[in-house]
Amino acid sequence: MQYMKLGRTGLSVSRICLGTMTYGSPQWRPWVLSEEQGRPFIQRALDLGINFFDTANMYSLGASEELLGRALKDMARRSEVVVATKVFFPMNDKPNQGGLSRKHILDAIDASLRRLQMDYVDLYQIHRFDPNTPIEETLEALHDVVKAGKARYIGASSMYAWQFARMLYTADLHGWTRFVSMQDHYNLIYREEEREMLPLCRAEGIGVVPWSPLARGFLAGNRARSGGGETTRAKTDGYATDMYYQPEDFTVADRVAELAQQRGVSPAQIALAWLLHQPGVTAPIIGASKMAQLDEAVAALDITLSAEDMTRLTEPYVPHRVLGHS
Repeated sequence: MQYMKLGRTGLSVSRICLGTMTYGSPQWRPWVLSEEQGRPFIQRALDLGINFFDTANMYSLGASEELLGRALKDMARRSEVVVATKVFFPMNDKPNQGGLSRKHILDAIDASLRRLQMDYVDLYQIHRFDPNTPIEETLEALHDVVKAGKARYIGASSMYAWQFARMLYTADLHGWTRFVSMQDHYNLIYREEEREMLPLCRAEGIGVVPWSPLARGFLAGNRARSGGGETTRAKTDGYATDMYYQPEDFTVADRVAELAQQRGVSPAQIALAWLLHQPGVTAPIIGASKMAQLDEAVAALDITLSAEDMTRLTEPYVPHRVLGHS
């Protein structure tokens, strides 16, 4: 395993982060694994040297946090793992159950900690930008969460670069805790983050932990041009269908598959290796529903791509509309 600092912090994280949206309750999404099925993946990740685990309160409506908390309590020392969770999306349809108001943030962190059975999380992230709450309210609440010892660091997720810049500036202006990471939508078939968000993160020393590094399985080569695919995830993931499936997306996926065949590795490994080569990227967040996927992801750290390889992979790309901010 390789480790690096998260942004300008002193926090060392594995260069592969295990995302736990895949583990929780199949009642939430049909492709989600139960606790009995999911626990071995957390153990295998630890065995492989992964110390960075990402979840969110809304994954399986809390069941993902519960599963992760129980597993890490049984399998690891708390001081040796980096646990990240998120707040924003509503947990039910009642008022004040979502967004980034002071009330919801302070309620949500306590609820997450109860589910995780932890005194603190290492990284507390806003899952999206909230246009309905003043950013000063959000930032001061997050600052208070850190000062109360309930989170060590704070991070953000998908939004426009101007929104993130404004939040960084406002935190600096008031002396509040600053974001140290950006969890953004970034992969070989969605590269719009290269325009403004990634340069901003590099300039400001923000660690980048991309979500959907394989485009929800698209870059693994198991999606059909007519839509869907063979796996349960492919057949039922309408979100992916809305975001991908342009003709040029398949051209990129074909290039990935061709290079993978030449190198004797899987397409997923090539897609991850490309992302790991990008300046400023700290740790892609991978989801695994088959044990071999974990091993392949870690092995991707050892794949070196030439300048020619990089050009071949990126050449067919066409601009996309903004995806993943909602």
